[in-house]
Amino acid sequence: MTKLDKDSVIGISALLVHAANIDEIYSDHEKDLIKSFIKSYLEDENVNEILKKAEEIENNSNQLLNYTNIIKEKSIEVKKDIIEHLWKVIISDNTIDQYESNLMRRICGLIYFSDKECGEIKLKLINHK
Repeated sequence: MTKLDKDSVIGISALLVHAANIDEIYSDHEKDLIKSFIKSYLEDENVNEILKKAEEIENNSNQLLNYTNIIKEKSIEVKKDIIEHLWKVIISDNTIDQYESNLMRRICGLIYFSDKECGEIKLKLINHK
């Protein structure tokens, strides 16, 4: 698995926070999922500190492009992993609303990730809940 640098992880975590916040409910379970994403790339860092930075970035910016430009340059494996983490956060409350679906479509378009693969990841996660 390709490692991401700290700034990339913070930026992508901000995108995960955005996905978690889109339904206006930011649960502890969603925070735990985001922390697990952070740990998977930065096991030696203070996860709570990185989550706090990501939350601050998300709070001060509604520019999705800032986050997706980081991802666009990464390998397909990293993109798949990020899409999978986004879906985990979104489906953690057992509902997917139109804003969440729209967000995922926009992100996939911006990072050049196929809708078909995105849908397959979503179904795999829903079926394994």
